[in-house]
Amino acid sequence: MSYASRRAKFNEKFDEIFSSIFGTLAGFVVATGSLMRFAIQSIRSVFTKPFRWDEIISHMEFVGNKSVVIIVLSGSFTGLALAMQIYLGFKLVNMTALVGPTVGLGVLRELGPVLTGLIVSARAGGAMAARLGTMRVTEQIDALEVMGVDPVQYLVSPRIIATVLVMPLLTGIFDFVAMAGCWVICIFLFGIDQASFWDRTTMWLKPYHLYEGLFKAALFGLFFAVICTERGYKTKGGAEGVGNATNEGVVTSMVMIIVLDFFITNLINVFYRFQKYFMS
Repeated sequence: MSYASRRAKFNEKFDEIFSSIFGTLAGFVVATGSLMRFAIQSIRSVFTKPFRWDEIISHMEFVGNKSVVIIVLSGSFTGLALAMQIYLGFKLVNMTALVGPTVGLGVLRELGPVLTGLIVSARAGGAMAARLGTMRVTEQIDALEVMGVDPVQYLVSPRIIATVLVMPLLTGIFDFVAMAGCWVICIFLFGIDQASFWDRTTMWLKPYHLYEGLFKAALFGLFFAVICTERGYKTKGGAEGVGNATNEGVVTSMVMIIVLDFFITNLINVFYRFQKYFMS
């Protein structure tokens, strides 16, 4: 093979790789812009008449009440497992009295909102995408438009608002049962003094640690509700499209929750630094 032919083949391969990378980035930008436009439209529709209070309450019951059992089970065993692992580590350096506050900080600030977001996005978010996707492929959404009903305001906005409202409540339940599990295993299995347990825990845990987790939970609820409803609302391709939309909505939501947690945590830490600086 001559030098010219090798050079032409190399250039062709390079163009293919560059086109693939550029196409992926362009698709990501377009999808992000479409999602943001959909979110703005959905949130704006909340404040337009007629107000869908009945729909909001109905979806709060679906997202919130029907998730309580799985949240309680997940939270209790998370607290038990985390306390056991931390106890085994702290026992090596004779610091078992700090198991309670360590578990509390981890649960209130990180594990509570993140695990609650992952669980509810998988259960309720997937159901949202599947329901809206089914309505789209069976032309029920088109029928609403023909009747003069705004499908975004009627179907999407109540789901988003309901999710944002109940996510902090579910996170609070997760935090409570996780700390209860930690208390049970520390007092009744490891024999840690109960007075010392609560004294250290209340000494290190502050209200703003709880507020930080609840704030994260509300943001996670907003993001996964928008993502899942957008995937379902724009479903194409019949039954297969409904499955694909549900899968994409759940996977994207779970990945976004983990990514957002990192950035939100750092932003909150920066806020605390500025607050201390200006108050000092």
